Amino acid sequence: MKTNEIQALWERRDRLRIFAEIIEAAKGRKNKTRIMYQANLSFTQVNEYLSFLTKMGFIRVCNNNRKKLYETTAKGENYIESYMEMISILKPQELEVPMLVR
Repeated sequence: MKTNEIQALWERRDRLRIFAEIIEAAKGRKNKTRIMYQANLSFTQVNEYLSFLTKMGFIRVCNNNRKKLYETTAKGENYIESYMEMISILKPQELEVPMLVR
């Protein structure tokens, strides 16, 4: 595989990266719209991902004055740490490691 092909592969977001970006975006209790914009997802996509991540225990739903807020759990924090470690091991050294949305 050529360097350009490897670079193109790393530029695409896979499902695991999207999970990490959503979990990172949910730190500090965020509403769905804020998470959607930070993770660069459509409304339909963010609904599906938030539902899955909530069921898996990476994010919890908090109700605040009739507003639904999402918050990263300790399990979600562990996922982000593990994801970043895995990326740093797998990614070729000459390519820059992608940073999560902050």
